[in-house]
Amino acid sequence: MALCSDAAMVLYYDIAGDNADHDDWHTYEHLHERLSIPGFLRATRWVTESGEPKYMVIYEVADTHVATSSAYLERLNHPTPWTASMMSRFRGMVRGFCSCVASSGFGIGNAAVALKFTPVTGQESNVKDWFAQAVLPAMSSRRGMAGIHLMAPVAPPPMTKEQALRGLDSPMTWLVLATAYDAAALNRAVTGHLEVQTLVKHGISPEIAMATYALHYTVTSQEVSRTAPNPVLRLDRRQMNGVRS
Repeated sequence: MALCSDAAMVLYYDIAGDNADHDDWHTYEHLHERLSIPGFLRATRWVTESGEPKYMVIYEVADTHVATSSAYLERLNHPTPWTASMMSRFRGMVRGFCSCVASSGFGIGNAAVALKFTPVTGQESNVKDWFAQAVLPAMSSRRGMAGIHLMAPVAPPPMTKEQALRGLDSPMTWLVLATAYDAAALNRAVTGHLEVQTLVKHGISPEIAMATYALHYTVTSQEVSRTAPNPVLRLDRRQMNGVRS
């Protein structure tokens, strides 16, 4: 696989209120905390260019068993004050762990397309083989493209205090994540290989959602291990612009 591993946790959501406050929390505190958990390898935050929801966050993890690891569940059941205050602002959360069942190309481009879909019952293996053998290699062979991945959902993770604070999450679907360093090239690849009629013809249910995203922030567990956590901020310090000491 061209990702850091063959497993990932994927989240899609909107935020009520100030997006800048969310981005500050996510970057200043949350990603460092998550990537300090054993098994978390890299986090990438994307923001929508077209389609919805606003945010897509992908955590590459060592394997899908991270979903039920004691270290991960302990963190989810003991959210920080800032995290607890943020949970009620999440809207339309879709969250789940996935196995990366096919990849082509490598690297992360600054433009992405997320294609969410569900195979027709009984067609899962045929859909996987079609993407692995025909679609992903053809897309990644185009000039301007980077890594392209097919992800299949696994069983939903258990309910935790964080989820209880924000409400029940919607389950993950299958996902094609295609990235490129050239947004125009990505658009051409999508037009050439991911048209709805073609997808339906190859065993995919017509309830298909597609959105385009721009890379917003990325960090690895290796970077986190070399960086001390930021100091905990009081509410008035969180709201400051500029230097916070």
